[in-house]
Amino acid sequence: MPSSLGKLGLLIFVLFSTCCLRQSHGIVQQPKANEINLRSWDVIRQKALNNANPISIERRNKVRDAMLHAWNSYETYAWGRDELQPQTKDGVDSFGGLGATLVDSLDTLYIMGLDEQFKRAREILGGLLSTYDLSGDKVFLEKAQDLADRLLPAWNTPSGIPHNQINLAKGNSNNPKWTRGNSILADSGTEQLEFIALSQRTNDPKYQQKVEYAIQELRKVLRADGLLPIFIDPQTGMTSFSKITFGAMGDSFYEYLLKAWIQGNRTEVVKHYREMWEKSMEGLESLIRRTKPSSFAYICEKTENNLSDKMDELACFVPGMLVLGLDGYEPREAEKFLSLAEETTATKLAAENYYFPSGQDMTPGTTWNILRPETIESLFYLWRFTGNTTYQEWGWNIFQAFEVNSRIDAGYVGLKDVNNSASKDNMMQSFFTAETLKYLYLLFSPPSVIPLDQWVFNTEAHPLRIVTRDSKEDIFQVEGQKIEATRTHNSRKEGLSPD
Repeated sequence: MPSSLGKLGLLIFVLFSTCCLRQSHGIVQQPKANEINLRSWDVIRQKALNNANPISIERRNKVRDAMLHAWNSYETYAWGRDELQPQTKDGVDSFGGLGATLVDSLDTLYIMGLDEQFKRAREILGGLLSTYDLSGDKVFLEKAQDLADRLLPAWNTPSGIPHNQINLAKGNSNNPKWTRGNSILADSGTEQLEFIALSQRTNDPKYQQKVEYAIQELRKVLRADGLLPIFIDPQTGMTSFSKITFGAMGDSFYEYLLKAWIQGNRTEVVKHYREMWEKSMEGLESLIRRTKPSSFAYICEKTENNLSDKMDELACFVPGMLVLGLDGYEPREAEKFLSLAEETTATKLAAENYYFPSGQDMTPGTTWNILRPETIESLFYLWRFTGNTTYQEWGWNIFQAFEVNSRIDAGYVGLKDVNNSASKDNMMQSFFTAETLKYLYLLFSPPSVIPLDQWVFNTEAHPLRIVTRDSKEDIFQVEGQKIEATRTHNSRKEGLSPD
């Protein structure tokens, strides 16, 4: 069974991020490594958490209790499976049996200080790159590298744009039939953080070269407004007829343009990521519309020159992304995008997507709610950057709604219809423990817990240490000279490894 390239790439990142948390001596702002021992981060973290206000402490503990309930249910009924089915109290392998919930939850357990659960997870995980950064045990790095090596053939296309499915045993890659042979933009542009980090840890440039070459190819076909359709032909690297969206299948491409710049510590080497992102934000502005009578801001989708008044819940990550990118703008531009971030967050979408008919504020399209994290993610960034506790209150309201409508004896479930709390489904998505509960926990934690000047979150909320990239030391360079790419037979252009 082919596995999703995007999901597998992100699993590599979990291996990294959890490992980074321990290897770097903690998840809070800290003294230099030689001034503290390996476990002193526990003391630092606890001190930071204890200094929070009483309401935040109480709410954070409630979120932690929710994580324990979700995790214990998974451990009891679906241990080692991809996801828990709480209604039937069993597991299902939604991603081909990768243990997705186990993998996705590892750094959440660590951040929340759930040490017993974390240790039991490590016993079965074995292969997560984040576990290497946590423990320093090279066996984890080796296993993460093995997984990445199995993914690399997906990039062996004439254009260097990767296929989005791959058989890990045989190395055969392809794209889903429903995409008509095209690669999906979000999948093709959402491995940069993971593979750059892997190259940094292993001192092997091939992972970074693959994903950065793909970005350069996408840069060539970037439209004048900085936006791209969701379908890319891996044979030619050209775009195919399809919609432009900040929702499903487009979202994380734009997110990673910004975050690759942050991951490289905003240097000249990664400046092109920032330039592409700023151009795409100009395109984003052209998609903003407002409802009547309430003037809610929303983000349209676009096909050719035609706008569709529809917005996915997945696009609710945009306000957080805008806030995260403010420090690269001049003050006037920063103020404009902060205002836009606050406006688009105020829609507080709950269903999977919404339509905005003329003369109406909004109407649900797909009415299910599967406990997605994107709105909470944006509330987290908005609170961190503005200090406005309104965003904490909104997050708390969402958490309470989860507790009332989605918590059952054996975990948490989604709703088939947000207007009917009895319409419960039978799935606890892996992103609920990886992202939703993590962002809720951090929303009520002091800013010194995973400080954003030291860490960057990937698209599934796994934190990775920011590492400065410069022209003399970057692994895509040799003695300050850029490695020239040469075309190989029946493959993409690929950079040469330094001697």
